[in-house]
Amino acid sequence: MTHVAKIIEIVGSSDKSWEDAAQIALTEATKTIHGITGIELTDMTARVDPNTGKIAEYHSTVKIAFGVEHS
Repeated sequence: MTHVAKIIEIVGSSDKSWEDAAQIALTEATKTIHGITGIELTDMTARVDPNTGKIAEYHSTVKIAFGVEHS
C-alpha cells in the first residue's frame, strides 16, 4: 500500500513565544485537518514595538503534514 502525505504551510502568532506561536498554528490546523502526523518549524520572525524596542509579537511558520484520505 502506498502512503501519500500532503504538506501545508501556515503562520501562527503569539505575544508569549515562538513555541506558543507554533502551538497556536497547530491547534488551529487541527480544527479543520484530520490525521496530522508532524510539523516542521521553518521560520521564526517577530514584530518589534518601536517605542520599547522589545518583541511585541512572535510569528512561527510551520509546515504541517497529514495523510491523504482515500475513498
